[in-house]
Amino acid sequence: MTQFLIRENAPKLAYMHVEGENKDKPTIMFLGGFRSDMEGTKATYLEKWCEIEGYGYIRFDYRGHGKSGGAFEESCISEWIQDAQDILDHCVKRDPETGEATKTPVILIGSSMGGWISLLLALKQSEIIQALIGIAAAPDFTSWMERDMTTQQYVQLKDQGFFDLPNDYDEPYKITQKLLDDGRDHSLLNGEIKLNIPVRLIQGKKDTAVPWQTAEKIKEALSSTNIEIIYRAEGDHSLSTPEDLAVLCDVIKKL
Repeated sequence: MTQFLIRENAPKLAYMHVEGENKDKPTIMFLGGFRSDMEGTKATYLEKWCEIEGYGYIRFDYRGHGKSGGAFEESCISEWIQDAQDILDHCVKRDPETGEATKTPVILIGSSMGGWISLLLALKQSEIIQALIGIAAAPDFTSWMERDMTTQQYVQLKDQGFFDLPNDYDEPYKITQKLLDDGRDHSLLNGEIKLNIPVRLIQGKKDTAVPWQTAEKIKEALSSTNIEIIYRAEGDHSLSTPEDLAVLCDVIKKL
């Protein structure tokens, strides 16, 4: 059943949290992509798999996404990071005096934009994040939007504060100046990502949304020496086929 985290001065967040039967195993936290929700194939598949394998599991909707409150057009990377932080703090309890986690460590799994949010969250919570898995991880993707704007979109942005970005799934997304400016403030690939945890990057070679070379750029930026890229030769951006999901679960077990 969907639960809701009620916050002061911030939209409510929809989430699902399953306690793991095996307390020796980490909790898995899934962070979805841009305009996606926690009812997607990967998010729901992982919940069933984690229940069978005894892992704790968390999935949620950022503000402006899915069943959570707030408007997508008014949101940005900073706020989605805060949403992820609040869900993590709520589900993985902390000692009020030390601030340390009182439950098992966490493995973050970030899909597309969720890969960016996962990296930023891990930088903030390195003491409880055991490992990170990126699925077509897309750090700094707002800079791609800014770079690829057409003249018409540029004019619309200047005149209206947003531009329409066509997509294959729904009506055009409204990309705001706020989102672009805030994304720039959270860029990761223009410097060192100071994480020293195991990182696994699963990337499809036929991904038309995130160039497969992005995984190489993430690897180069990370300070960790425990990094592996798993390329899927026939993989697209979603990486949701039964074969892709089997690879993901195998990576979790090995970590």
